[in-house]
Amino acid sequence: MASPQPRIGVVSYPGSQDDRDALWALAASDAEAVPVWHEERQLPDLDAVVVPGGFSYGDYLRCGAIARFSPATAAIVEFANDGGLVLGICNGFQILCEAGLLPGALMRNASLRFVCRDVELVVERDDTPFTSRFSAGRRLVIPVKHGDGRYVPPADLDPAQVVFRYVEDCNGSVDDIAGVCNERGNVLGLMPHPEHAVDPLLGSADGALIFASLVEAARTRALAAL
Repeated sequence: MASPQPRIGVVSYPGSQDDRDALWALAASDAEAVPVWHEERQLPDLDAVVVPGGFSYGDYLRCGAIARFSPATAAIVEFANDGGLVLGICNGFQILCEAGLLPGALMRNASLRFVCRDVELVVERDDTPFTSRFSAGRRLVIPVKHGDGRYVPPADLDPAQVVFRYVEDCNGSVDDIAGVCNERGNVLGLMPHPEHAVDPLLGSADGALIFASLVEAARTRALAAL
């Protein structure tokens, strides 16, 4: 039986760097944060999943290309296809694109340089499980740190799938897109790192509201299963 305190898993691959930060951010948002190792073929009893940032498997071949074939990723795909909530951050966004859960691809930054700084985002949608604590049009400050963050959407991308845009594009993404969801709205990927913006001491607490939105949606999902 699911707990009213939602159980949210954070998947760790070899090379993941931000898994512990995501676990901390979830726990601070009143979730039961559950570590998930990449070799697990079945997810534990979870109400949502976070795929964190880093350099999974060293980002050899192409970012997320090897992680896409891990047993845990296959379990995440099944979880998402069943309607489960999945958040992919930076490398997690890349993995979800490689796995076919999100449209488009993340390419090398237009500058060909690694970018690491705070950026401003605009919330395009406030009706997703990840943005319910925002109003559309709100500006957020959240850091980025990536070398392959230039988002290239498919030609037929539904504009309604764009959830976040950069105020000033930091990597050359098409149409300033910083985050997209799938058509059902239960999977979100974004390049900025909300887990590094959960306390004013870090320069911004805007990222905490993304986790709070996810936890609230996961709690609703957990309570509905009681």
